Amino acid sequence: MSEPFEQLMARIRACRLCEAHLPLGCRPVLQAAPSARLLIVSQAPGRKVHETGIPFNDPSGDRLRDWLGIDTATFYDAARIAIVPMGFCFPGTGRSGDRPPRPECAPTWQPLLLPRLQQVRLTLAIGQYAQAGLLGPRRGRTLTDTVQAWRTHLQHGVLPLPHPSPRNRLWLARNPWFESELLPVLRQRVAEALHD
Repeated sequence: MSEPFEQLMARIRACRLCEAHLPLGCRPVLQAAPSARLLIVSQAPGRKVHETGIPFNDPSGDRLRDWLGIDTATFYDAARIAIVPMGFCFPGTGRSGDRPPRPECAPTWQPLLLPRLQQVRLTLAIGQYAQAGLLGPRRGRTLTDTVQAWRTHLQHGVLPLPHPSPRNRLWLARNPWFESELLPVLRQRVAEALHD
């Protein structure tokens, strides 16, 4: 018999696998339930998210909710939306932003968690680390290449997105097709995935 879902979530939240490498210590941040219809796979929590323990509780989250066309209550309804980053803990800050997710996290936990999310209708791959993990060799040479091929990836149930960080304003300005072409489809697909 498989491990009860809540027991698995408790084990993930108690994980200390990378503790020696994390400047602020372990605090796995994720949300999931077997009934989730939308899966958001992102990079790793930032400092503010680490402090609050709430996924996307920062300006990136505000922009992401705007992109998705959903309110805060819907976003934090774990019964409908799963948020499973490639790294569950804040990896620390590097020279040009947060460090990459720790490499131990996704291989340890995602094979146990993701197959339990049987009701997912749409998966969002946010940022290059999520795209590498979910799309593997199907991703493009760059993040822009991968996101530009969103129609192809969507045929497999995965929609690649850039990170909604305020740092990506320049990318958004250089790629106006993202807002004009992809965002309307994203909002429609999210609404369909969450519709009962």
